[in-house]
Amino acid sequence: MNTAVVLTNGLLETNDAKTAHGLIRGTERFDIVGVIDSPKLSGKDAGEVLDGKHRNIPIYGSLEEAIEQLNEIRFLIIGVATVGGVLPQSMVGIVEMALKAGISVVNGLHEYLTDNPVFVKLAEEKNLELIDIRKPKKRQDLHFWSGEINQVDVPIVAVMGMDCALGKRTTARLLRQSAAQKGISAEMIYTGQTGWLQGGKYGFVFDSTLNDFVSGELEHAIVTCWKETKPTFILLEGQSALRNPSGPCGFEFIISGNAQKVVLVHAPKRKYYDNEPHWGEIPSVSSEIELIQKLGAEVIALALNTEDCTEEEYLGFKDSYQKELGIPVVLPLQEGVEEVLNLILN
Repeated sequence: MNTAVVLTNGLLETNDAKTAHGLIRGTERFDIVGVIDSPKLSGKDAGEVLDGKHRNIPIYGSLEEAIEQLNEIRFLIIGVATVGGVLPQSMVGIVEMALKAGISVVNGLHEYLTDNPVFVKLAEEKNLELIDIRKPKKRQDLHFWSGEINQVDVPIVAVMGMDCALGKRTTARLLRQSAAQKGISAEMIYTGQTGWLQGGKYGFVFDSTLNDFVSGELEHAIVTCWKETKPTFILLEGQSALRNPSGPCGFEFIISGNAQKVVLVHAPKRKYYDNEPHWGEIPSVSSEIELIQKLGAEVIALALNTEDCTEEEYLGFKDSYQKELGIPVVLPLQEGVEEVLNLILN
């Protein structure tokens, strides 16, 4: 495995660190041996800080501390997804330090490491890798939508959200893992940089793909996955939300990706898109379900993100939404997703 530390630099406990959160929960591409955050969290376990589950991933207060205590670090992974995809200025010096220490760097932001001459020079001198996951494909490597998606004869399930950073990818991964535990073949199409970092084989980075080719890249990933693996069903990792004004997204999964079933993810206590009041209020779940139905897909379950909720509150939300919507409501992190898996298979 490629040993790696994840850089969050004080942002671990925020939604900006969703890339790190995904890597802490699991990856088949890297062996995560530590998280670089802040001195106040140094010595704690990253899993326990994230969701109370010990994962044997220590937090270090600085890169120097991690280098001193770890035997080998092959990669430093930028573990944040900032608004606009900009590399935080506070991380620039840490990236330089990593390269000088002989550590390659993996970056999922829109600001590319390979555009920085200092980084490039250091990497060349040390024969290191600068991996910019979000760098767009060349035109000759892109696919235009063809209609071949209509040949896929297994269920395609989109995991979509009412907003960004809700757990769409995590819910999809939990469904794939739950299926695997039962001996059922399920595949997931990643659509973001974290999905690739977690080891995804089929997919593309949605928000760095030229708009004309988004539908084609989605179709190509699904069809290739279907032909090569013959799965029982295919999961699509959703992005943003249908009505998030900063990046409306999701119509493609249903219209171009032919997803007939949808698992919708919602955070009951989140009122505004991206927690930004000037971006507007998140609409009701019932209106989102109605919109999805009008697109031709069925919402088979609601998955709750329990941020800022006590146990009593999220159990209350689960009960009230089930009564209001008449569909199963699940708590992926607390109770698992087996109920949703059964809905997909039936």
